Parts: sequence; structure tokens; C-alpha cells
Amino acid sequence: AQTEAQAIAKIPIVCEYSDVFPEELPGLPPDRDVEFRIDLVPGTAPVSKRPYRMAPDELKELKTQLQEQLDKGFIRPSSSPWGCPALFVEKKDQGSKRLCVDYRPLNAVTVKNKYPLPHIDILFDQLGEATVFSKIDLRSGYHQIKVYSKNEKEHKEHLRIVLSRLREHKLYAKFSKCAFWLTEVAFLGHILSAKGVAVDPSKVKDVLNWKQPQSVTEIRSFLGLAGYYRRFIKDFSRISKPMTALTQKNAKFAWSPKCEEAFGTLKKLLTSAPVLAQPDITKSFDVYCDASGSGLGCVLMQEGRVIVYASSQLRKHEVNYPTHDLELLAVVYALKKWRHYLLGNTCHIYTDHKSLKYIFTQPELNMRQRRWLELIKDYDLEVHYHPGKANVVADALSRKAHCNFIEPRPTVRVLCCQIGEIEMPTVLEAKLYNLVLEPTIKNQIIAAQKQDKGMAHIREGLDEKKRACFTLDDQGVLWFKNRLVVPKDMELRKKILDEAHTSMFTMHPGSNKTYQDLKQKFWWTRMK
Repeated sequence: AQTEAQAIAKIPIVCEYSDVFPEELPGLPPDRDVEFRIDLVPGTAPVSKRPYRMAPDELKELKTQLQEQLDKGFIRPSSSPWGCPALFVEKKDQGSKRLCVDYRPLNAVTVKNKYPLPHIDILFDQLGEATVFSKIDLRSGYHQIKVYSKNEKEHKEHLRIVLSRLREHKLYAKFSKCAFWLTEVAFLGHILSAKGVAVDPSKVKDVLNWKQPQSVTEIRSFLGLAGYYRRFIKDFSRISKPMTALTQKNAKFAWSPKCEEAFGTLKKLLTSAPVLAQPDITKSFDVYCDASGSGLGCVLMQEGRVIVYASSQLRKHEVNYPTHDLELLAVVYALKKWRHYLLGNTCHIYTDHKSLKYIFTQPELNMRQRRWLELIKDYDLEVHYHPGKANVVADALSRKAHCNFIEPRPTVRVLCCQIGEIEMPTVLEAKLYNLVLEPTIKNQIIAAQKQDKGMAHIREGLDEKKRACFTLDDQGVLWFKNRLVVPKDMELRKKILDEAHTSMFTMHPGSNKTYQDLKQKFWWTRMK
């Protein structure tokens, strides 16, 4: 096995700073510009706690580590009215023990530092278009430094800056716990890569291994852990509603089949959570909103990729809102939720409630709608009607495992990709003429047209008046007006008819309905 020195020598840029990765700390750190101090609450008396009892092996390890620290000059004997007990914590590497001190009694009388920690979403947004990552773990501390860059050239410069600063201030890293030139990196329970942000599988194991909650406290613990990843789960609030209902005041704890279903669904969704894209504030955003009696659901997208999901249960008074107000509430909820992305940027709001398109010109509004409209006017947005059911059908057809018939055009699929059925567990209606043909079926028809003698006669007589309805496009495909001509290929026609009538997505329409749908895109002789 190669030594650390040999491994360091093989890593670009890092090899120039081998002194930053010593096997042991060389000594005490130099005097800093800012000296560490602990500010106590005025009038606090010294706190002293008795030592914890330790096993013989732990006592032996304690003496060994204390002697090592004494020999290096890192610690010295002390006589103080303050005292807190020592304990050991297992390290991740090689099962060694980390010597710690339980300073909780001291923390209780310490003046708290009010410097706010950054929100995790802010940290993710800062990554932007990063594709190369490195992580540096400082010795004898809990500090990890993440280095991220858009490309390798930029990463070289960033590594030099960070390692030079560590060398300058005599800060040292543990090489065995560092990693460089990564295409993905674990960070705060997530996996970051050029593709976006994903759930860390190692963290999801805790959720998967969670046993059925037996109390309200256990439900809150589970939802707290699962909720940490709610940005990856579409309709998290709706799914978890049976469980959250048990946490309400005066609610009787009774684990029902609905709770068990929600419990299992959340586990399943976490294991198949999508990779979320990183937002680009220089580009416009798409927001898909939906409301139902069970809650609100929104998806923030950009260039066809999901950035984040959001959902919310309805409050008691919101349950009584009419449909129009509920749908408008979903838009307002999305604008408030993602204000930091949408304010000052162009955004397109998609809703399946058509009347919202005219909210800005609607003459009569109630007080609630007027209040919401004032908020909406702060944003540069356009409201579009988005027929949810039709797009669910298109998305479902695009995902059929063995479909070689009709597939939505990529631009259509991009719009509804990963949105799925925002509100509809079933599809009530589907129209084939809403779909645009892709090369699979088109190529079959083109090939069949070339082999069909009847098509040849039509091509030859295109100049005749009786053939005026027929046209050839640039690819030599024959059209009847704006409908694709299907030649006398009974197998091909049967595929189209079977799909139109028996597909689970079209709900078995009658013969007249099937004909009306098909004639919008296809034509053949004696079609009806």
C-alpha cells in the first residue's frame, strides 16, 4: 500500500502543499489576530461536575491520550474551580476513540452567539453550476472545507487559494479524510454533483429502518427526519397528512391503515427521490401550481428540470375556500415560498384553472382576491392555462415501457416531466390529437407509404384537382390536409385503433369518440 506522501504526490495542485497534510500536528498554533474567549452570563458561579465512571480499557486509553497531549505541550496541569467530565466518542476511521469533554453545563451559562447559521437551501444555491469538488478536513476539529468550481481550470485556482491560506495560518488537514477532484460529494445529508442535488443514500437508511411509530413523539421524530428531504418529495404534505393528524392537540393516537400507507409511501419515495437541478437566476422560471381539498402542491422548474417541490396542507378556514380561490392560493403560496428566486425574474405560472389567466382583468374581486393580487403584482409573471389531465396522459404515454406507438414530442414531455399527477390519481379523459407524433410511428408510416402502390398513384396525380387536398412535405411524407396519411397496412391501422380504444389512458371511449379523436391527426380511406 502506498504511503500518504506517495498519494499526495500524485494529486495535482495538492502535491505542492504536502506540508499542509502532516502525519502529526507539529505543535501549538501561533497567536491569532482574534483570541478565543468564552463570555459568561454575568453573576455566574463556577461550574464543576464529577467525572464519569469509565471501564478499565477506557481509563487506560484516557491516560495514554492525556500523556501524549502533555508530551507535545498541547495541554498542561491545571488547578481550577471549573471542571467538566471527559468521555470517548468512536471515530469513523479504524475504530479509534476521540477524547471529548462534556461542556454542556458550561454552555448553559454561556452568552449565546447570535450569528445566524445559513439556511441549507442558500448553501445549495451557492454551488450554482459547480462540476468539480474537493473537501478538506482539518485536524483535531470539526471543520470541513468544501471547494467547488465550474471547471477544472477554475478548481486549480481555488485549491491554490485555499491551501495557501491554510499554510499561511498554520492550519493542518488530515489527508486520509480529505478528497480531491470529485465529480460528486456528500454534503449535509445530500449528494452534490454536476447533475444537481440528490438524497444521500446512506442517510436514507435511517428512514427505511424506522419501525412503526408507537407514540406522537415517535411520529414527530420520523416526520422531522423525512421532512428534511421534503423538497425531493412531491405532495409531501398530502401524503403525510394521516400521520400529522395524530400529532394535533387532543388527537387520539390510533395508527390506522392510512397512516401505515403514508408511512410506507414516504419511505418508498425517499429511495427513488429525483436529482434536483440547481437554479440559474439569469434564466426564467416555470411554476406549476395545483390545489385540491387535501392541500396545495407546487413545482419550481427551469428548462424542463425540477428544482424543488413544495406542498402544504390547508388550514381550517382555507378548506371552505371556493375552487377559484384555492387555485389562486396555490399561486400565492408558490410566490411566497420561492420569493428569493422569483422576485425580479421572469416567471411563468401554469395552472389547470383556466379563469386564473384573466385574474388581472377580472372586474369584480373580493377582498381576499384583491389582497393576493397586490402581492402578485410585485412579480414579473405570466399566467398560462395548463390542462393538467391532458399533460398527465402525455407524460404517462411517454413512460410506457413497451410503447412503440405514439410518444409525446420532447418539448411537451419536458414540460410535464417529473410533475406526474399533481392532483389526479386517475385520468378522466385523454385525446390522441393532443399528442405530436415522434419518429417511431412516423417512420413506420413513411416506410409503409413507400411500399404502398396506392400511395404511388396519389403522388403521381398530385397536380390534378381531385388530388388538391394531398400534399408532400420536404421529407416526402404524404399528408391529407393537415392529417397524416396512413396507407393500407392493416397491422399499422390496428395498432392505432387498439391504442385509441383500449389504452388505460383513454378510458375506453365509444366508437364515435374514438373516430373524432383519431381524425384530427390521421387519415385513410373509409376511415369511419
